[in-house]
Amino acid sequence: MRVLGIDPGLRNLGWGVIEADGSRLSHIANGICHSEGTELATRLLSLHDQLTDIVARFAPDTAAVENTFVNKDAVGTLKLGQARGIALLVPAQAGIPIGEYAPNKVKKTVVGVGHAAKVQVDHMVKMQLPGVQINGPDAADALAIAICHAHYVRAPGAALRIKGSAA
Repeated sequence: MRVLGIDPGLRNLGWGVIEADGSRLSHIANGICHSEGTELATRLLSLHDQLTDIVARFAPDTAAVENTFVNKDAVGTLKLGQARGIALLVPAQAGIPIGEYAPNKVKKTVVGVGHAAKVQVDHMVKMQLPGVQINGPDAADALAIAICHAHYVRAPGAALRIKGSAA
């Protein structure tokens, strides 16, 4: 099973593709989509085009996107939500099932603690995907999301959990 993990962001959208064969995970590719342009619509279109290319190149069987939470900056949260919309839209357009995970659930699954630091996430991704060259923190987060999804989608009753996995 090929899994695409997506860490949404308006400036930098991280992505990572892994292969899951039973409990064995292997790295396929990872990177960061950088939005281009100054207008919001242009930046979103740029992310859409780049992510569409990634889906076409790597043909994932399933995808996972990190949930976002409202913070003190309402405008920033709204813009992030729009980038997250692109992260959900592109796999959906390709007919790929999508799981959604809270950041703490991803960290707990990959690191063992829900409030792990980015350096801990990076380290555990490298441990679980030996030899991986990570293309930045956003790509590391995306690979962690893919790893988390691979663990949950394999489990009994996964179809039910994917829909309600935000918890």
